Amino acid sequence: MVFQSNTYSVLLVSASAKFNTAMLSALPPTDYWPVTVAANISEARRRTLEEEYDLILINAPLPDGDGQQFALDVCTNTESGLLLLIKSEIYEEVYYRLLPAGAVTLPKPTNMDRIMQTVRILCAIRERLRSAKQKQSTVEEKMEELRLVNRAKWLLIEKEGLSEDEAHRYITRQAMERRISKKQIARELLQSYHAD
Repeated sequence: MVFQSNTYSVLLVSASAKFNTAMLSALPPTDYWPVTVAANISEARRRTLEEEYDLILINAPLPDGDGQQFALDVCTNTESGLLLLIKSEIYEEVYYRLLPAGAVTLPKPTNMDRIMQTVRILCAIRERLRSAKQKQSTVEEKMEELRLVNRAKWLLIEKEGLSEDEAHRYITRQAMERRISKKQIARELLQSYHAD
């Protein structure tokens, strides 16, 4: 297996000991770790409240339900990639019901190669979600910095009689001279004028 920088945490929701054994041997710890097993939906719900998982694999049916509502809840409330293995008799109906939420479904019976191909696709989707989240965080941080700097500029304009350009240059110069961010300078200015 090729070295990768991170592993994927997995929640395996299944009441079948045979399936669990097969999946645990197919998920090498170099790529998938930790792998946690939940024997029913109630236990899986509890675990998802306690911990975030990269991948959630549901082998339906389970002792306390068919897993469809849990799959919808996971897709709506988490960033986990989700695979629901469902009986082939109801596959089409479940597929179309869960597709808009972003759940991946496979009909049973199926083979381990197909399951593992799907798991790898889920890993790729998880990486895209992770990347999008990082980009969103960066944009949010920049927006926050802009808001703080603008508030500080307007305080300098109001309290010190500076023009907007002068206020901007003052904040930029202070940040460069002190080797800290404009955001930190803006916070200090807001605190000094008790405007935070």
